[in-house]
Formats: sequence, C-alpha cells, structure tokens
Amino acid sequence: MTRRIRDAMSPAAVAVEPMTTVARAARPRREEDVGDVLVTCDSDLFGLLTDRDIVLRSVAGGRDPGHTTVGSVCTPPPVVTLEPADTADRAAELMRPHAVRRLPVAEHGGVPAGVVTPGDLAAADDPRSAPADISRAAPGH
Repeated sequence: MTRRIRDAMSPAAVAVEPMTTVARAARPRREEDVGDVLVTCDSDLFGLLTDRDIVLRSVAGGRDPGHTTVGSVCTPPPVVTLEPADTADRAAELMRPHAVRRLPVAEHGGVPAGVVTPGDLAAADDPRSAPADISRAAPGH
C-alpha cells in the first residue's frame, strides 16, 4: 500500500506572518514544541522558518532577533511543497535534490496543512524504527 503524506505529516501547529519578528516566532516554537514555523501571508504559504534560518540568517548574521522579520530570514519562496495526496516516495524524491529535511504540505491553492520530515516518513513506515523513536523523543533527550 502506498503511504500518503496526509497519513505521515505533522499538522501545521505554528504559522506566523512575514512581518513577525524572529524573537516572537521563536516563542510558540518552544511552547508548542515544534521545529518549524510556517510563514503565511493571507493564509497562503510564503516560506518556512527553520532552526537553521534563525541561527545562520539571523543570529550568526549579527541581526537582532527582536527587530528582524521572519520574512527576511525564512527559507524564501518558492518553497518546495507537497500535497496531502502525494506519496512518501514523492517526498523522498523532493528532499534529496533540494537537500531539505522538512517539506511543507499545502492544500490546493497553497493553504498550509502541515510539515513532513524524514522522521515522520520513518514512523509511518515502521513505528519501531530508530528514526521514528528519535522523532518522537522529547527535545534534549
């Protein structure tokens, strides 16, 4: 049976607008225990804010997170996305050449529905696999 992304993805837990500061976007990441923030504009996907974006494009770049907007440091459009009906194989096909570990999932028209990671795919394939265990582990453990 072909695994569909809708069955493996994590639902979109945190979304912010492009003019939100990096510091403000980091708070719900901690509170909701999520690794990514979807950046949306008028309910459409604008970008994806990752840990790497925060560290490399903001903090290490000498930019003040309290004044830097997520729109200026997030992984910019066009963001590689999947649709909920896409397959896990399609996710792997996109992750490899684009060298990404997180793919936003968007409904038709660009409305964010979630994010899928290699850990999500591993958990859907074999819930007892090491990547699935790592994906479920609390941060810092």
